[in-house]
Amino acid sequence: MTDTEVLFLRSDELSGLATPAEYVDAVREGYREVGKGAAAEPRTKLVNQSPPGMLTGYMAILPETGAMGGYTYAAGFGDKDAHFFLPVFDAESGRPLAMLDGASLNPFKTGAAGGVAIDELARPDAADLALFGSGAQARGQLRAAAAVRDIETVEVYSPTKAHRESFAGEMNEALDASVAAVASPDAAVEGADIVVTATDASEPVFDGEMLEEGTHITAMGQYDPDKREVDATAVKRAKYVPDLRARAHQDAGAFLQAREAGVVGDDHIHAELGEVVAGEAEGRTARQEITMFDSGGTGVETVAAAYMLYRKARDEGLGELLEFAPASDALTGQ
Repeated sequence: MTDTEVLFLRSDELSGLATPAEYVDAVREGYREVGKGAAAEPRTKLVNQSPPGMLTGYMAILPETGAMGGYTYAAGFGDKDAHFFLPVFDAESGRPLAMLDGASLNPFKTGAAGGVAIDELARPDAADLALFGSGAQARGQLRAAAAVRDIETVEVYSPTKAHRESFAGEMNEALDASVAAVASPDAAVEGADIVVTATDASEPVFDGEMLEEGTHITAMGQYDPDKREVDATAVKRAKYVPDLRARAHQDAGAFLQAREAGVVGDDHIHAELGEVVAGEAEGRTARQEITMFDSGGTGVETVAAAYMLYRKARDEGLGELLEFAPASDALTGQ
């Protein structure tokens, strides 16, 4: 066999290549396939003590999309930074298609998962959004939310006044919605139809008692048993939908801590997001329901978004071709 040509795509080539709506469409299809039985596993996380760091990977196979792969990334260590490798394989032949520098797409693919959840679980007329966080992930979540709902007002809260005001000013210019910084978590949550947490907080960022009936919550910083952006009250009050059921049991801190406190049991998991997208489980069934999407990052949105970007980049002539030898040639035994 001859070497396989693999398209290497740099982060700057991927930046701006697709719209938030295109990310949402790709990720919705990925979750639909998983809801119908396609394979996806939650992250494997290896922690290093000295120097402190984390090596993480997760994978998914999306047969109908035609792709499989996932992230491997290192964060922390001596470099005190993060580096994302994202291989994409053809799901039919198994041959590698692309290798992406996955940093720039991260907020958009994660935001797209939140967008899919809002589309499935939030009220159709949801227009007021409370946003916790003012970084890249918050930006990705907000852009995806605006792609699936006619957002009219956004209240942004983060602990640093200058950060939340700068973010609000930027997004007020970028979106049709009116985006404003607020001085407290209560001011953000009050009257909100959608609450999005996009933080690295270890403790809840708002009081679950403040949630009004009919609110949808997307909590995307939920990837460690010791971290939680939402409290046990919010978990208990909500119809609880994680990205993957296995991840909820593994590292969804808000759910695990609520379960440990005896507030909820394992049966509180209503369904995975993919099951709702695929019609295997109901989403919102009443206007007054509180719903929650617990997002910790999976290979589903990663592979779906990466394959969409690969196809667009290939059509536009972007990237650099590398050659990979198949094992039948490379495993010579010499």
